[in-house]
Amino acid sequence: MKKNIVISIIISLLIIASTFYLLSTKSDGISMDPIENVTVIDGIQYVTINVRGGYSPKISTVKAGMPVKLIMKTNNTYDCSASLSLPSLGIRKMLQSTGEDVIDLGSLESGKTISGTCSMGMYNFKIKVE
Repeated sequence: MKKNIVISIIISLLIIASTFYLLSTKSDGISMDPIENVTVIDGIQYVTINVRGGYSPKISTVKAGMPVKLIMKTNNTYDCSASLSLPSLGIRKMLQSTGEDVIDLGSLESGKTISGTCSMGMYNFKIKVE
């Protein structure tokens, strides 16, 4: 009887600890901390997204009316996140396993949100236009 109570307490503590961990991160384990990943060079906005087991950061913000180039940065990426889809722009691209793929998004309209996803729909990111 005492053994069953001890086992129940241990299992309960593990469940509580797991819950606190999951609440402190997103469901895919990627932190919600903001990352500065947009730079402007010669009037062009460059958005850098790291690709490996998902996309980071999850949300980027660009200015409307300025050209945007998306840099998808991979490093030994062999999962489905290497198969990129930007449905609203009609773009599908297989990224190289290591390196940078640059995708020209053109000038985007204010209020628009570009969603990117992997081929399986497991991983995603957004580019908000303000």
